[in-house]
Amino acid sequence: MAAIDAHGVVIECGWTSGLEETMSWLARTAVDGSTQAFVDAPLVVDNPAGQRPCEREFGQLFGRWKVSANSTNQSSPRQAGVLLRERLEQSGWSYDDGRGGPPTGGLVFSECYPYTTLVGAPELGYNQERPTYKRRPARVPTAQWRAVRAAECDRLVGHMAGLATADPPLLLSSHPVSRQLLSEPSPQKAADYKHREDLIDALLCAWTAALWYRHGLARCQVLGADGSLPPGQAPTIIATQPLDGPSPVASRH
Repeated sequence: MAAIDAHGVVIECGWTSGLEETMSWLARTAVDGSTQAFVDAPLVVDNPAGQRPCEREFGQLFGRWKVSANSTNQSSPRQAGVLLRERLEQSGWSYDDGRGGPPTGGLVFSECYPYTTLVGAPELGYNQERPTYKRRPARVPTAQWRAVRAAECDRLVGHMAGLATADPPLLLSSHPVSRQLLSEPSPQKAADYKHREDLIDALLCAWTAALWYRHGLARCQVLGADGSLPPGQAPTIIATQPLDGPSPVASRH
């Protein structure tokens, strides 16, 4: 979990376990007047089988980086994001599918996928090839993978440090937990490494939310926006817009 303000200062970051801890964290960090949360999990799942349209579109747009979204449907066993959406809506938050552009205020949340930011945001430098910090490519022997993965993760953190001068910025050094990404090398032990990877994803989600709020459709796109559902009900993913990609898509109602 990570929260940043309009100036890129990391005001809170860390880890939660389970729905109750996550709800408590959001309640503690939210600002009633205007808080936007990006969630790295499927939030609206209304298809009985197959993929959601936003997931198919994801693969079409980002497949050249060998990045795809897992298929989600009503038979999928893991739907923690759907439960989170239901609880948030009960507590005064509003799901925003992005089809009307960035929100203007209130407590709102949307779905995102941080890997689209890695390959779609030119500030991070992966517009030609995705980083290999998550999945082992065939060219890397299994015995070498942990060391290669840690080194690649360190390079990624270096790229993220460059967001300090981006618009909007992300200041990793502004919070003791995110500062550890800069001061400590990536661990090779699997559990410790996953802990770091989750924090990186959370910070990327927070920065993507800031990018959407600051630049809207000039820098982001809404995947799955072509459906006919009423405003605020479509299963969508708000993703970055690669410089050489197609025009951003959003339906306005």
